[in-house]
Amino acid sequence: MSPEAFDFGDWRGEVAPELAAGLAGPAREAEVRRIVDPAAAERTVHWGRNYLYQVRLHLAAGPLPAVVKQFRNLGWRARLRRALGGSRAERSWRNAWALRERGLATPPPLLWIESARSDGPSFYVSRALEDALELRYFLRALAAGEAAAKYPELDPQAVVAALGELARRLHRADVWFRDFTGGNVLLRRTASGLELDLVDLNRARIGRPLTASERLRDLSRMPVLRREDQHVFLAAYFGEAPEGHRAALRVYRFYHAAFLLKNRSKPALRGALGRGFGWLRPRRPHVHIPPPEEGAGGRDRIVWDALSDQPHQHASRLARARLRLADLPAHAAASGLALAALPEVARRYRRLRRELYREPVAWPCAGVGVRPWPAAPERLLGELEALGLRRVLLRLHPWEDDHRAEEALARELQRRGVELAFALPQNRALVRDPARWRAKVEELAERFAPFGREFQVGQAINRSKWGIWTLAEWGELAAAACEILHRRGLAAAGPAVIDFEYHQTLSALRLRRSGLAFDAVSALLYVDRRGAPENPQLGFDTVGKVALLRAIAETARQPTSRVWVSEVNWPLWEGPHSPAGRTVAVDEETQASYLARYYLLAFATGLVERVYWWQLVAKGYGLIDPTDSGLRRRPAFAALATLERQLAGATSLGPLPAAPGAWLYRFRDPAGRPLVVAWSRAPGARQRLPAPIARATGRDGTALPLVGSEVELGPAPLYLELED
Repeated sequence: MSPEAFDFGDWRGEVAPELAAGLAGPAREAEVRRIVDPAAAERTVHWGRNYLYQVRLHLAAGPLPAVVKQFRNLGWRARLRRALGGSRAERSWRNAWALRERGLATPPPLLWIESARSDGPSFYVSRALEDALELRYFLRALAAGEAAAKYPELDPQAVVAALGELARRLHRADVWFRDFTGGNVLLRRTASGLELDLVDLNRARIGRPLTASERLRDLSRMPVLRREDQHVFLAAYFGEAPEGHRAALRVYRFYHAAFLLKNRSKPALRGALGRGFGWLRPRRPHVHIPPPEEGAGGRDRIVWDALSDQPHQHASRLARARLRLADLPAHAAASGLALAALPEVARRYRRLRRELYREPVAWPCAGVGVRPWPAAPERLLGELEALGLRRVLLRLHPWEDDHRAEEALARELQRRGVELAFALPQNRALVRDPARWRAKVEELAERFAPFGREFQVGQAINRSKWGIWTLAEWGELAAAACEILHRRGLAAAGPAVIDFEYHQTLSALRLRRSGLAFDAVSALLYVDRRGAPENPQLGFDTVGKVALLRAIAETARQPTSRVWVSEVNWPLWEGPHSPAGRTVAVDEETQASYLARYYLLAFATGLVERVYWWQLVAKGYGLIDPTDSGLRRRPAFAALATLERQLAGATSLGPLPAAPGAWLYRFRDPAGRPLVVAWSRAPGARQRLPAPIARATGRDGTALPLVGSEVELGPAPLYLELED
């Protein structure tokens, strides 16, 4: 049987014979359209120049796990290559069948799909292999001498020999792979022994005998680093000791050294080019992001990115720089407001730091941000109940017309006794139409006031993708919203500046405009480049940033001591769902530890009233991962639930002296028992406690068998109840 071609007008491709019957008729088109949307991703497999994600194909016989590789097709070179030799997805498809015909293993090909647009993306879909290990991880362990400890089930020499044998079979079958690296080989143990599957096939050239140079270039790319391992690898390839091929061995080692040098110099070169000329490079959006409105001006090239739940700015860095330059007088005036306030803020900040931890602090309730989850509204409510938080920030979208889902969620949360606040972000269309903004704020204030009396006005006002380019634009919207809310007896929070850019907060809070007044100062206070919460930025760690924000609030034109962190999260390594780039993404375990430590550092100061994690359910950063099969709680969910359960009703008594790189915070629980929360930046720090441990609980709520007065700390905080 042959693959079946399909063409839906905007998408075309082929489907494997084994899939054709189970994916026929209208179901085929629906499934193709579903899986080319990264929203269908259950997990990220690889996030780099191309994006790989795992999905479940919905077949008549049941779900089938598959891996989708998304290829971009941006730039004239990519379009030319596609016109001459087919898309990279089509080439991957052809090469997969060619390899299988030659008896070489590769995950079974299922579909290839490409956009009808010349610059559109293409997708190669193959079956997901269970229990497959990317060979790169084994080879790294082998080079470090840790293979036996990390992979005790694998015989290192057998794996390296199998790799050499695979290369020999490839070349005998006239396959020049051209990207024969550890990341493109999957290692599996099967009933018949080791199986090595080849992936990332689009660069391979098949069908003509290889030259000696091509063979050695292929071999040299595989990162087999130790000489003894290279001997095993090459002996398996040549079928005899490599010393019998002296000339080839010298060429192999030259190519191998050159390849390693290129790989090691790439990061430094890219970093230097990025620092020097990065602002000149065109921005290449993810393929799922829609284009800007035709004819949109430089300030208006903004669209909504549904995967990361935020706007995307299409304007280039150079275009934005030109617009900022045109607005220079407005920015200079705003900077003048901030500079005039600095001396008073500095005095108040120094006083707050001196007085820090002098008085006990009642632990406030942690908060979480939510949006409706129409796919399972009851499940969303159940997960919120399981989390145990009674403080929620519900983000509304004033540019939308249908708010029934938000209203239903707010009504149910209020019925369950949850303390609700609301966020009113803006977009560019509302900034350009202040009358519509006023009408929407009037409507939403009236509609949601029965469920909560506090509203954050604005969102990330210092980011042009949220539609605001100057302080004057923001001032008009904020003053109108404050006037509407106060007229109804509601509280307004703002200015909702994102990141540690307090000069923007200072300017906004010093702006004189009729009606502009905040009852609480709010900030979306992320850590610089999303590192650890203890990281300093311009000399300020999380504690310093909170204290400085409080100093700004207390010295504002209309001072207040109420300070909110209305949004914080750490983005995950989950492709286009992540709200920030790859360089700042973290894994789930790191996210969970950072979350707990951020809340501990911020709340123990007593200077911040609320901290909201953004958000409960979301790919890329949420406490819960929405998958095709349901909602999966991430470690951060357990970390926040445990934090609230352990410290609800407790009193913070401030930090204790700790070992270098460690943090200890003292508490009294509601029954008066002493409690210490402890962690260190790196694992292995030893810390002596003021008293023996009576009960120990891990970051995720697990009881730990710890005794005595000394404990080993790591990045995950420990909750240690001490003997009185």
